[in-house]
Amino acid sequence: MKKYTYTEKKDTRSGFGAGLLEAGKKNPEVVALCADLVGSLKMDAFIKEFPERFFQIGIAEANMIGIAAGLTIGGKIPFTGTFANFSTGRVYDQIRQSVAYSNKNVKICASHAGLTLGEDGATHQILEDIGLMKMLPGMTVINTCDYNQTKAATIAIAEFEGPVYLRFGRPVIPVFTDPDQKFEIGKAWMVNEGTDVTIVATGHMVWKAIEAGEKLAEMGIDAEIINIHTIKPLDEEAILKSIKKTGCVVTAEEHNKFGGLGESVARLLSTELPSPQEFVAVNDSFGESGTPDQLMTKYGLDTINIIEAVQKVMKRANK
Repeated sequence: MKKYTYTEKKDTRSGFGAGLLEAGKKNPEVVALCADLVGSLKMDAFIKEFPERFFQIGIAEANMIGIAAGLTIGGKIPFTGTFANFSTGRVYDQIRQSVAYSNKNVKICASHAGLTLGEDGATHQILEDIGLMKMLPGMTVINTCDYNQTKAATIAIAEFEGPVYLRFGRPVIPVFTDPDQKFEIGKAWMVNEGTDVTIVATGHMVWKAIEAGEKLAEMGIDAEIINIHTIKPLDEEAILKSIKKTGCVVTAEEHNKFGGLGESVARLLSTELPSPQEFVAVNDSFGESGTPDQLMTKYGLDTINIIEAVQKVMKRANK
């Protein structure tokens, strides 16, 4: 198992803030809009540097999406910012009609996704947003794993033509990817090569998969771990290549088991390579109030859950 270490922990939303500033420096057409959550979205540095390119819309998320769509007509590249719940569920009609249907170059940037929003509870957590967004024709869906990858993804989507949903989170987590990485939309990142089982993870679950891989190695199990940061378009080639070698797969995501990464992988396998698969995801449930660690444990999104899923899927594969 390849060794990954870290010297600090940072929240992925801060990676977005840093990336937004860099994207703004690179391209004067980049603008930002926020629904009264500047501090939470870490937009302060961009606003200080480019006050004339920032629009505070207030608690009017639907209006924010409509304004962003309109700004693209004049050649602007708008980045909208609010919590993932309000970025998707609250404004789905506006995204569908004004952004996706007309293929507007809007970057919908969503913080506080999943259970790790924590104490704000079920009304603010969202576990179905990936499913909502990936079903929209032409929508690119990205879910990053740490500060550095989120920064790199934010810069990359500014250079990409078309609507994007960029999902990131609130808690501080290990920073373990390259600070100078080139983010390739739609290209999986091989975290660790292995032969016994494939673990396909996204977002905060990538570090959990690395922890699981280390423990599995101690048990004599050689896990191949793939970071799927782009859920749509899915890197089908990388996934199929891996599972042809290992014969089985575990998918891990901070999302409902319905509609997320796991279902995208299952759809791919059902048509191209039928194989045993186990899902590490929330089991068709809303969240609740609690610390991020408490919630990840209660809802089955911990390192031990990945290890147990690996053992189960390998047994199904007669390994």
